Amino acid sequence: MSRSIGVVVLAAGEGSRFRQVAGADKDKLLADCTGRDGSVRSVIEQVLLNLPADLDKRVLVTTEARPQAMRMAQAYGCEIVSIESTGMGDSIAAGVAACADMDGWLIVLGDMPFILPSSIERVAAALAEDAVSVPVREGEYGHPVGFGRAFGPGLMALSGDRGARALFAQGRVIEVAVDDPGVVWDIDVPEALAFPHA
Repeated sequence: MSRSIGVVVLAAGEGSRFRQVAGADKDKLLADCTGRDGSVRSVIEQVLLNLPADLDKRVLVTTEARPQAMRMAQAYGCEIVSIESTGMGDSIAAGVAACADMDGWLIVLGDMPFILPSSIERVAAALAEDAVSVPVREGEYGHPVGFGRAFGPGLMALSGDRGARALFAQGRVIEVAVDDPGVVWDIDVPEALAFPHA
């Protein structure tokens, strides 16, 4: 059975913690970042590059303040959803609404450039209509998070800065064990731009 999965990349947040350290004019999504393959790209390009090719419905949610991120996302086949708010709840709701006819959705954070494509594929493969699938590394929940079709109304009803964690209580949670530190590694400060190679 072929399922249609929408990928919603959240790229509207202001990144205020990053700006406090790097400078008010520094956008973390455009910062140079050395990927796990050793190549230097912007944070948002690394995120887009890691999306598995078979996830063809891609939506990037961002604000008008990020024209470069929009252009980059379009180059990677994303539909652009521009919103006024920088709140995570508003972003998720807008992104899911833009592809509401899917069988499920993967919520991908625009500041997590080190997730292995295989981890994203495993979370997508575990999706079930009434379940949330989430990668787990050493007991810690990570990203991306997959939501089955039953969660559509709840996702589209989110608002403000609250994310989708509260929805976990409304269905089964399928934990996908991964040995991938990328699923819990986000870029909050400039030092996080370099992935520690063990």
